[in-house]
Amino acid sequence: MDKLKRVLSGQDTEEPSGLSEVIEGTSLSWGTRVKGFIACFAMGCLFSILGSCLLWVPVKGLTLFAVFYTLGNIASIGSTLFLMGPMKQLKRMFEPTRLIATTVMLLCLILTLCSAFWWHKKGLTLLFCILQFFALAWYSISFIPFARDAVKKCVAVCLT
Repeated sequence: MDKLKRVLSGQDTEEPSGLSEVIEGTSLSWGTRVKGFIACFAMGCLFSILGSCLLWVPVKGLTLFAVFYTLGNIASIGSTLFLMGPMKQLKRMFEPTRLIATTVMLLCLILTLCSAFWWHKKGLTLLFCILQFFALAWYSISFIPFARDAVKKCVAVCLT
């Protein structure tokens, strides 16, 4: 435990770990960043659930669903900014290995809102929400080593 405290406080002469680099990268304390992550992620989940409930509202239900579902996803993605810091998160989002996943995810977020507000196409809005879900899932698993390969193999086995 003492060794962990020394490493986290920078008093250890060993190579800095990823955790200590994260701590040094922002001005917020680790506890504050974890609390910010939890609060932002919980708000994202709440918005997504609220959006799903609003889907069944007779007037403008699909538009409300699209807005709250998209805000929920944006808040969930934004929650990671507390852990890594904004610049490091943006750099990681646009690394070559996840550039396509990030682009498709952001495009789906934008197209969902455009179809709900300006194009007023219910089917298109629902399609973009579904694509948004899959794009966000694919983007999220890009942070887990070998997860995309495992999903590809699983889908290939299921299809054959």
